[in-house]
Amino acid sequence: MKKIVYLLTVLCAAQQLSAQVPEDALRISWTTPSGTARSQAIGGALGSMGGDITSTFVNPAGLGFYKTGEFVLSPGLSFLNEKSKYLGANSNAASMTKFNLGTSGIVWSQPNYRNPMWKGTTGSFAINRTANFNGRTYYKGENNFSSFSEAFAEEFAKSNQPIDVPLYSAPLTFGTKLANYTYLIDTTTTSNGVEIVGLPERNALLNNTTAKLIQENDIQTKGGITELAFGYASNYNDKIYIGGSIGVPIMNYRRTAIFTERDNSGSTTNNFKYATYQEDYKSQGVGVNVRLGIIAKPAPNVRTGLSISSPTVYGLTEKTTGRMETDLEGYAGSGTRVANADSIYTKSGAAIPEYKYDLVTPWKFLVSGSYIFNEVEDVTKQGGFITADVEYVSYGSSKVHSANDQNDGAYYQSVNAAIKQSYKSVFNFKVGGELKFNTLMTRLGFAYYGRPYDDAALKAHKMNVSGGLGYRNNGIFIDLTYVQSLNKDVNFPYRLSDKANTYAELRNNSSNVILTFGIKF
Repeated sequence: MKKIVYLLTVLCAAQQLSAQVPEDALRISWTTPSGTARSQAIGGALGSMGGDITSTFVNPAGLGFYKTGEFVLSPGLSFLNEKSKYLGANSNAASMTKFNLGTSGIVWSQPNYRNPMWKGTTGSFAINRTANFNGRTYYKGENNFSSFSEAFAEEFAKSNQPIDVPLYSAPLTFGTKLANYTYLIDTTTTSNGVEIVGLPERNALLNNTTAKLIQENDIQTKGGITELAFGYASNYNDKIYIGGSIGVPIMNYRRTAIFTERDNSGSTTNNFKYATYQEDYKSQGVGVNVRLGIIAKPAPNVRTGLSISSPTVYGLTEKTTGRMETDLEGYAGSGTRVANADSIYTKSGAAIPEYKYDLVTPWKFLVSGSYIFNEVEDVTKQGGFITADVEYVSYGSSKVHSANDQNDGAYYQSVNAAIKQSYKSVFNFKVGGELKFNTLMTRLGFAYYGRPYDDAALKAHKMNVSGGLGYRNNGIFIDLTYVQSLNKDVNFPYRLSDKANTYAELRNNSSNVILTFGIKF
């Protein structure tokens, strides 16, 4: 297993610590946005097609194809199912069903009578679920290599704080404060002198043995990113279409993670029986982004498209609470010791802190091409199309910054260095097609989102296979689409800077059903 180091050596330099890790940036940027049923059926490959309100979020130049206005509503259902493998053991998470919202909104178009070369202009106001965080992850396995307490011990040691530091004001993350309070970490004397160690590893260090631990992680996430966008496009002589949009994404993310570690050695005198850490984390905020695009017709049946999506700049607020319970077999007195947020803050007269920071997502560049069967101005007589998009995303360029003047620059510099080291730029591919039969249409699509991790040992990708039907008649349209997602990812329960990090391999085979209803006017 390749060693993955996350530059933790300076994470304790800040006076106030939040809990950003590289995955916080990736979670917001490595997404497979929803759309109308039509756009999802063709794999989301709208970069050169247009005529769909989802173009507002892909290539706003596509709005220029509209000749009339329309109102669109796209409800849907997501069926979530995840499997995992951790330290050789396979697990299944409970299935979930959640409501989802595809692109919905209104489009208005008007002709241009003053200049016959500029045929008209189109505007849109749209809402879309650009990220869906609802899910459940579960894994369990035996670890003879490391303990999650080592991450807390490592952070505390690097903070250079005394072991009896007042925890409510200490420059430590919430989990490390709880680990100190419950004696999961403590000082001990080894051959290297006095060290801060985790209790599961303490006995192993003193007796030159290896800890045997059963580790279990149960993670439930909720929320998503709902983006509001205003789009505008112009049509030049039915040959060139130019457009832009401004997006305002609203992010809400909640995670409850319960990590349990149990001694599996059979000993009752090694000062560790079990520890459970429940972390309740929430992050929310608002961002802004800009998209610019152009679509051209170099030949009657051919369309080409280019769009650029600026980074989204988010202003985010996060808060972490939770509890820790340990049974150290009498090490810190009889019985089980419990600590929670009230133990650290409220009883000390201090409020549970919230942290504010800014996050900047990557740039996105998209090129696209389409071929139209029987390209004529009357779209009802067109025979269909095939289309493909290639998208470039620079995941390693994501950055986080402090939203205030606190002395935490070194901390955010370390997080940004970790992002740059951990992630790379990728190409995403989308392809789709449609065949028209008078008022009925059939569609197929495929989308592939590449591995964002720089380490080739981390196997990850997202794939969507889709198909759908459509109906158009007398200004009313109805589309129905099924999307099967075949995703692979990884999850790190904790990170260490002096050892290779263990992680779970995740397989998500979720599916989505989207129904779009629209009325033209």
